[in-house]
Amino acid sequence: MTKKEKALGYFANKFHCSQAVLAAYAPELGLTEEQALKVAACFGSGMHKGEVCGACTGALMVLGMMYGQSDTKDLESRRRAYEVNDRLLDEFSRVNGSYMCRDLLGCDITTEEGAAYAIEHCLFTEFCPRMVASAVDVVEEIIAAQSAKEN
Repeated sequence: MTKKEKALGYFANKFHCSQAVLAAYAPELGLTEEQALKVAACFGSGMHKGEVCGACTGALMVLGMMYGQSDTKDLESRRRAYEVNDRLLDEFSRVNGSYMCRDLLGCDITTEEGAAYAIEHCLFTEFCPRMVASAVDVVEEIIAAQSAKEN
């Protein structure tokens, strides 16, 4: 099963977009499924405020685990983390028009009207899975590019 299929499976099982993306990568990041699902639990729906898309925050968690800085003296890891962060958000935005949840959905889900609009237009069930898939696609592109740089 591909990472995209795993992520879409988590999302289909009613996990948030952020949880779906991070959990798809959990084993290779040294996380249990439970840890990944809990860590990413508060990031869905743009942190429940319509901010940065949860699929992107889940993707950034994956990239942080893979390329992030854990030693203050390791400035190369800090630089690389910023690089993959920018690449993820720039590419996701290029493909989808934005990385902000409310812009992607075309409504403000923090309001009663916006939430009703999202449900009425099946955004959570039809649109959001495409964002999960897109975030995984960009993560896979970044991993491939980083791997090519290292070889």
